[in-house]
Amino acid sequence: MLRKLLLAMTVMALFAGCSKPQPPEKERPVEPQATQLRDAIKAPIDKAKDVEKQVQDAAEAQRAAIEAQEQAAGG
Repeated sequence: MLRKLLLAMTVMALFAGCSKPQPPEKERPVEPQATQLRDAIKAPIDKAKDVEKQVQDAAEAQRAAIEAQEQAAGG
């Protein structure tokens, strides 16, 4: 009787060790998703980068115009 009980317990222990237990539903990490908050934060940053590009382009055009006028004036 003791041998049967010991054998049964050994078999149960082997079966329990074979599979990884699944974590409960509440402990599973949430998959990342695109959210409105991220988009709301990113939109002004993108707009600022676009404005910065426009400002840099305008400054370069102004420098080129000044250099052209200096050369035309006798430079």
